[in-house]
Amino acid sequence: QVQLVESGGGLVQGGGSLRLSCAASGSILNINTMGWYRQAPGKQRELAALITVDGNTNYADSVKGRFTISRDNGKKTVYLQMNSLKPEDTAGYYCNVDWVVIRDQAMGAKEIFDVWGQGTQVTVSS
Repeated sequence: QVQLVESGGGLVQGGGSLRLSCAASGSILNINTMGWYRQAPGKQRELAALITVDGNTNYADSVKGRFTISRDNGKKTVYLQMNSLKPEDTAGYYCNVDWVVIRDQAMGAKEIFDVWGQGTQVTVSS
């Protein structure tokens, strides 16, 4: 129904940059807030950044000033530009949409909540 596909992860040296992308696909009529979460080994998943449909953003304190989240509503894509990467940024990064409306043959439209991508690995070496 709705798929989120992340890309852009990889291995980078400390101080380097990466840009993650997450594209939503499906018969989508509207996407609400999009976000990036991350999960390091042995730790809970945590919010890195999110962006509302109006472009308002929120960042975890640990990434403020280094990461920038943006979205292209026409392409149904959210991006995470990560600069000045640190080894502690090493984690699986997961795209999330909190609420999406899709076209539904039977009902006309259907709401789907809390959609996750499969994740992309970011590894920062020291």
